[in-house]
Amino acid sequence: MRPLPDLVAVVLWMAGALLSFSATAIAVRELAPALGLFDILAARAGAGVAIVGLVALARRRPLPARRLKLHLARNLVHWGGNYAWSLGVTLLPLAVVFALEFTTPAWVTLLAVLILRERLTASRVAAVALGFLGVLVVLRPGVAALQPASLVVLLSAVMFALTAVATKALTRTESVLSILFWMNLIQLPLNLVAGRLFPAVPVHAFEGRHGLALAAVCIAGLTSHWCLTSAYRRGDAILVMPLDFLRIPLIAVLGWRLYGEPLDPWLFLGAGLIVGGIVWNLAAEARRQAPAPVPKGA
Repeated sequence: MRPLPDLVAVVLWMAGALLSFSATAIAVRELAPALGLFDILAARAGAGVAIVGLVALARRRPLPARRLKLHLARNLVHWGGNYAWSLGVTLLPLAVVFALEFTTPAWVTLLAVLILRERLTASRVAAVALGFLGVLVVLRPGVAALQPASLVVLLSAVMFALTAVATKALTRTESVLSILFWMNLIQLPLNLVAGRLFPAVPVHAFEGRHGLALAAVCIAGLTSHWCLTSAYRRGDAILVMPLDFLRIPLIAVLGWRLYGEPLDPWLFLGAGLIVGGIVWNLAAEARRQAPAPVPKGA
């Protein structure tokens, strides 16, 4: 079987990542009343260590950390970004948090050019710009974004961007299994310690439905990073990250279907801008990756 072209592979891996991230968000919402955030993250990390370890053992794949310093730096920053984002949720309206979080692709574009020396093309800039504009149209954060607490969420966006760039750098020498194993192994004790230092008081007792939600967090939490890391192996960070903008309209539709959250025309206008930028960039990337025509008579 011939391998998929890089562009098609990136799109398919990111589709899996978007679905997995959305499933994780829904499962966390269902689970939050019964477990603290750090406990949920610890369970996800523990499951990740076990699942990835078993897969590596079955496939007889070693899991070396040839670049342990970069693994440590990436996962400390990623863990800090999660904490900063969670803190921002307690201080700002959710719409503002999501609008500021989705400045991440813009930060990734800047860092990928400066650190990874990736090409900055017109279509890649357009995808980021239209995606960011589409998010603002959907969320319309208004003047609330000017609150000082917004700096906390902006900090998380920069941390997620640094995580993305570090992940892309790791994919040049490390396998997906190795990156996922060390991510979960490093973050597991961090979440366990934080959960003991900042214990949460559950609102509801842990029930059977919470067990299903916890299983979904563990599985989707792993597949989301598996898909995202695999996408980074097949494409530039500047190409991969704008596809993440699709999470906003996808989550909005799922919220409408599952929780009766309202949809409005701004969602479809914003989603149109997001999809338009992505399609433009994908078409341009496809033209750049297309083989040069062979001259007649050659």
